[in-house]
Amino acid sequence: MIWGFAAALAGMLLYGVASVSQAYAASRASGSAVLRHPAYVLGMAGDGLAWVCSIAALATLPLFVVQSLLAGSVAVTVLLALAVLHVPVTRHDLIGVAAVVSGLTLVSAAAGGESTAAAPCWFGAAMIGAVVAMIVLGAVLYVRGTSLALASVGGLAFSGSALGARGAHLGQGTLTSAVSNPLTWAVIAFGILGAVTYARSLERGPVGAATAAMWVVEAVVPGALGVALLGDSVRPGWAPAAVAGIALAVLGCLRLSRSAAHESPPA
Repeated sequence: MIWGFAAALAGMLLYGVASVSQAYAASRASGSAVLRHPAYVLGMAGDGLAWVCSIAALATLPLFVVQSLLAGSVAVTVLLALAVLHVPVTRHDLIGVAAVVSGLTLVSAAAGGESTAAAPCWFGAAMIGAVVAMIVLGAVLYVRGTSLALASVGGLAFSGSALGARGAHLGQGTLTSAVSNPLTWAVIAFGILGAVTYARSLERGPVGAATAAMWVVEAVVPGALGVALLGDSVRPGWAPAAVAGIALAVLGCLRLSRSAAHESPPA
């Protein structure tokens, strides 16, 4: 389990570094030039590595723990922005960081073992159906959806990716078994959809609000489904602490979404 925590924490740090790196690129370039800026490319690579870390963490930790820890990247972004982008951090930001850290501590302490039981027989078909439905919804919203709607769909898509990876036990099998598993391709499709809809949400509204919407969905939905459908467990007697920890982490993320660290700094 210790390696799972290490992987999840690495993912949290990488997501935070990636956000700050992309914000730095946005402050030094404009338009399509942002996509070619080395800092932006570095940020995208960080996102990819963070996703790999999250898959590795799911091999030994319940979904609700992994997703809550990854949501802590919002706090990492705020603190790194202070050092790298010289964005001022307010007292409210520090309260948000404290809430996130306290919540994640509770969630981590409440973690039970990840279930090794197979997913229900209908799970694979349901995930394939869900990814098709989500792609259709994402295509409709891409044209006329609001920023929050697009970010929420992005959060649901990333939730589907995490849920599929957990149900398929991708971190535990061989490469051959992963490639031959239809859930693997559903996980990839969900991940691509999440990246596209979240990027589109940033074109339609403030990055802070969009990021908060995405992470709130990601912290709650897959964790709840992991417990309900896949046998993820909480330590005996620790259910109230787990719920309180997730609530604290979500509230902290919402508070930090309004930080200046989540806006592009001036060039």
